[in-house]
This record gives sequence, structure tokens and C-alpha cells, in this order.
Amino acid sequence: MARQKEIFGDQIDKRYKNSPKDLLHIQHYLSANCFGNYISRKGLEVQVREMITLSFLIAMCGTESQIKGHIKGNINVGNDRQSLINLMTQLLPYVGYQRTLNAINCLNEIVPINNIIN
Repeated sequence: MARQKEIFGDQIDKRYKNSPKDLLHIQHYLSANCFGNYISRKGLEVQVREMITLSFLIAMCGTESQIKGHIKGNINVGNDRQSLINLMTQLLPYVGYQRTLNAINCLNEIVPINNIIN
């Protein structure tokens, strides 16, 4: 859970607190499995792991909620907006325009454009 909180901050405590009792076990499974077994492994820096996780979520259909969460996670571990745009651009020929544009929409919701002038 320490690694999960490192990436997602205080929203983890909120998820546990706000989870219905009959679904609380899902939060425990997520913390133990994804973060205890995979994200906490040695070999890749957390910034790289978050970009990889985001890449797979973008490639899947119907994962916009998780994409937004992992965009926040990427920002929290030091990957900036431009790095995420570069990632999404790299994914374009592999996942297609629709999924890439959906991911960019998610990015724009989470990390708004700051009056960029061309």
C-alpha cells in the first residue's frame, strides 16, 4: 500500500473509506496484487512502470476511468504532460487514432493545456 499511496496519494485512503463494505475486498485485492506483486518489483523505475501501465490501458477499450487515474499517477511520480503526449504519439500507429484521441481527452481533463501558443 505504501507504493500505491506514493503513486496515487491520499485518494487511496478515500477509496478505502468510501468503498461499500461488500466491495472493500476489491480495494484490498488491488493493493495486494497490482501494487504488492507487480508495481513494487525491482527492475524498472516507478516512472517507467507507470508509463507502461498507462500504455496498456490506452490500448484497451473502455478504460477511461483507469486512464485518468494513471495519468494522475504518472504526474505524481514525475512524468510530465509532454512525456505523456510523447507516449501517446508513440502509441498512435499501434492502438489507432480513436484510442489515442480518447487518451488525449483524458489527459486534457487531468492536466489542462496551459495557454500554449503556437
